[in-house]
Amino acid sequence: MRLPVTEHTRRPWRIHDIAPDFAVEDVWAFHTPGAGPDDFPVMLAALRAAGGPSGQPLLGRFLFAVRWRLGDLFGWDEPGQSLGSRVRSLRRQLPDDLSECPAGTPPPNTPFTGVYEIDNECALELANKTVHTVCHLSWVPIDNGEYELRMAALVKPNGLFGYLYMAAIKPFRYYLVYPGMTRQWERAWLNRTHPHTESLSGSRDR
Repeated sequence: MRLPVTEHTRRPWRIHDIAPDFAVEDVWAFHTPGAGPDDFPVMLAALRAAGGPSGQPLLGRFLFAVRWRLGDLFGWDEPGQSLGSRVRSLRRQLPDDLSECPAGTPPPNTPFTGVYEIDNECALELANKTVHTVCHLSWVPIDNGEYELRMAALVKPNGLFGYLYMAAIKPFRYYLVYPGMTRQWERAWLNRTHPHTESLSGSRDR
């Protein structure tokens, strides 16, 4: 479910001080029924087990494959455009207390790199020729006393080309990528303690 940007900006996340010059592009909520305050690490483990883009429906996998192919053709993802080359990693800009925390492990088959992971939030980043972006995951209490996963996409487009690129992919994100990701991530939570069920579900998907 898409949320207003203020649902991210009004909360006291550490990322605000680390990436103050990034714009909040998207904020999304993922239902995790029965989740408690200490279940954020469980949710992150479930996301890693879900397989990243390779676990999405066929159309989602096709869109990611097209994106990587275009990146190869036009050099968007070359090493000279990445973290440590075109831009400095946020991991190198952390305050002392966060720099001592784990960087976090991204889901498999994704180009993200961990920045930090603490009890209720996690930040991952990537950079290429189009954008420097942060995927911020957080654990938020909701009205019924349970918790849910939130994802905020923070972006710093690379010049005019980056802004045009972000505008061009917005419909694909809203109507194809995020709905597929929502089904994948919410199912990952439901299957987290039922490996047999998860295996059967994965077999049906294939």
